[in-house]
Amino acid sequence: MSIHFAHVRKADGAIQLLPDHLTGVARLSGEFARKIGLPQQGELIGLLHDFGKYSAEFQHYLKSAVELLNPDEDEFVDAKGLKGKVDHSTAGAQLVWQELAKFGQLGQIVAQILALCIASHHSGLIDCLSSDENSLGDDAFNKRLNKADERSHLNEALAVADDLILMRSHALMADPSMISAIQSLIGKIIREAPEKNDRSIVAQQHIGLLVRFLFSCLIDADRMDTADFENPRQAKQRMVGRYADWDTLCFRLEAHLADFTPRYPIDQLRQDISQHCLNAAKRSRGIFSLTVPTGGGKTLASLRFALQHAKVHQMERVIYVIPFTSIIDQNADVVRRILEPQGVVHGTVVLEHHSNLTPESQTWRGKILSENWDAPIVYTTSVQFLETLFGSGTRGARRMHQLANAVLIFDEIQTLPVNCVHLFNNAINFLVEQCGSTVVLCTATQPLLNKVDVNKGAIRIPDGNELMPNVKKLFDDLKRVEVRNRRKPGGWTMEEIALLAQEETLRANSCLVIVNTKNSAQTIYRLGKQHATIPVYHLSTNMCPAHRKSVLAEVRIRLEKQEQTLLVSTQLIEAGVDVDFGAVIRFMAGLDSIAQASGRCNRNGRSAVGLVHVVNPQGENLSMLPDISIGRDMAERVLSDYEANPAKFGNNLIGVQTLDWYYQNYFFARAGEMVYPVSEKVIGHSDSLLNLLTLNTKATTEHCRIKGQAPNIYLRQSFMAAAKAFKAIDAPTRGVIVPYGQAGKDLIADLCGAYMPDKEFDLLRRAQQFSVNVFPNVLETLQKYGVVQDIRQDTGILFLTDSRYYSNEFGLSTTPEGNMEVLYG
Repeated sequence: MSIHFAHVRKADGAIQLLPDHLTGVARLSGEFARKIGLPQQGELIGLLHDFGKYSAEFQHYLKSAVELLNPDEDEFVDAKGLKGKVDHSTAGAQLVWQELAKFGQLGQIVAQILALCIASHHSGLIDCLSSDENSLGDDAFNKRLNKADERSHLNEALAVADDLILMRSHALMADPSMISAIQSLIGKIIREAPEKNDRSIVAQQHIGLLVRFLFSCLIDADRMDTADFENPRQAKQRMVGRYADWDTLCFRLEAHLADFTPRYPIDQLRQDISQHCLNAAKRSRGIFSLTVPTGGGKTLASLRFALQHAKVHQMERVIYVIPFTSIIDQNADVVRRILEPQGVVHGTVVLEHHSNLTPESQTWRGKILSENWDAPIVYTTSVQFLETLFGSGTRGARRMHQLANAVLIFDEIQTLPVNCVHLFNNAINFLVEQCGSTVVLCTATQPLLNKVDVNKGAIRIPDGNELMPNVKKLFDDLKRVEVRNRRKPGGWTMEEIALLAQEETLRANSCLVIVNTKNSAQTIYRLGKQHATIPVYHLSTNMCPAHRKSVLAEVRIRLEKQEQTLLVSTQLIEAGVDVDFGAVIRFMAGLDSIAQASGRCNRNGRSAVGLVHVVNPQGENLSMLPDISIGRDMAERVLSDYEANPAKFGNNLIGVQTLDWYYQNYFFARAGEMVYPVSEKVIGHSDSLLNLLTLNTKATTEHCRIKGQAPNIYLRQSFMAAAKAFKAIDAPTRGVIVPYGQAGKDLIADLCGAYMPDKEFDLLRRAQQFSVNVFPNVLETLQKYGVVQDIRQDTGILFLTDSRYYSNEFGLSTTPEGNMEVLYG
């Protein structure tokens, strides 16, 4: 029998045999899929994912690519020209389809689910029905599965494959549980869906998520096995469960809390909140809300619940999902100091993953450097989380299985993009009900995610699952500010706002101005600087995390000493950043933003009451910021209602009753957006991601019109079209490493000179602190000026070459003077 290769290591020419790769991936994929009770299904797709590599065409291609064939030999081929063109993923999908489809309709359903994973493992999940404007309604799944044998090489692979691979594959496919286990899981999905119908929107999204979950198991297993062969040193460094147990981590946190000495009047209330979270940790898995006013200590209180809950239920990890990198910087640092004390290797407990330094189209290096969230405590962004569930390609999808049997903490959940509401709600229900996870929705301004259209997707949070026993009383007890509605006809000029900021700084010793756009932040900052007697600081997301940390550290020292301080910031500061100002000025925005801004005022209760001024700036252009614009408009109505009858709202402009009324107005006004609309420009016809990922009615209707009958496949989703639309609509940002300070310059030099992937892995972790995420139009401008380039050819890791385009005041700019010519927010 001839020997078949899977990979050839570039460093030393070592060979990974194909059966070794298939069994290695099968072992990992099976273990990952065990989390949802499908170990055999995971093992099978692992065994067959590269089945087409048994073909002579692929073996000649691989051996030619690594120069194991002499160019003069007959088998030698132009490997460079064939890269990505030799199909090795269809054969395994065809085999699964042929063998399992024999078992009737249920067999076909299971066969389609598994075949989708195998056929898609290099591209991202493929479409079942096409939603492309030129092929709307085409049966893309059957087109792929009916590929001619001379192109898929199934029969050739069956003839030459190793006996152990074939025997194990056929044994798995013949086992009745191959079908019955998925049948049982789909049955559970249907029973828990609001319409109890497998053709309902909610049920179909859940079944689609089941496909993506198995796909995730396969992708991560394949990437891990390949990367570990390519770099054995890195393989030895993998954690794979070899990290501190929950008892140890709980002990470290409890020891820290026991040493805490109250410093402020509010600290006793914070301790009470923390105790309630501890008491609730023994409750059954599920969906919980944690509604605590800003400054109530949610960070450590939620961590206390998460660690103890994970310990009680033997869960795998805790994942914090946070909207802004500025909060991750702060919260991860706090938690790391507690859970990674001196003597514990940095990064073995707390993993931060919020960088976007490499593009989605991965190079080989990118595959090795990819994160798969294998750590006990993971801090990531909402963007990364949503990409994991809905994004294109394979990089994000590979992490989805890590969301199972986990505690997921969503900090500042009110920042969830409104177009993602139904998709997010259905995904959360799936992770809790089918994957055994627990979810906690944390905020001071709880959105009504359980009150939206249940047939499209509402979070199924049981009554009584609020971790705080009396939220209204808690808000009353923690009321530390007076919000003053200072809107006026015609609005405030920037000069008037800057003058008010000066007056409030002198009166209260410190003032924070929160604006809606980076342009406004720069304008108010410059006006404030004209009064040299008061130190003025600036914050925006144009500044890298290390820069923002430096500014915040200096500001916090001044605030602690009660020295006069004026800070002008974009809205990045209002969600979870721990600062305590004597006064706050907030540009008119959504009531949730006003409430969050209020949490930066008199945070520790050091004065009787702090003042929050809500102002309406003249001529503010929010055309590029529809969420802020609509929120502002809805808040205008609520403010008017409140002024007419404050008693109706408990005499608290940012209390629970007022915020509930705001969200009722806000969600009603935006109900049509919650399905994630997709414009005609993106896929050739108007649609929604919710439809593409569920019933796919337009494609199905068109198929029926053309063929005269319904598609003969169970799953009809346009997975790939939806994933690409998700990325296209959200205008993906790219990370650019900036030369902030000597540390930033040294880091760039180290990256440019690095050759070992494991060294680059460490450097890229550090680079997260020196990167700025920019929108495509800003990146295009910087590239046009020739001041951004790749670290090295084809890595996709970008850095700023000209330090004049990074201002010590404003961060990354599109001019050497520190100004941004083209801005998003």
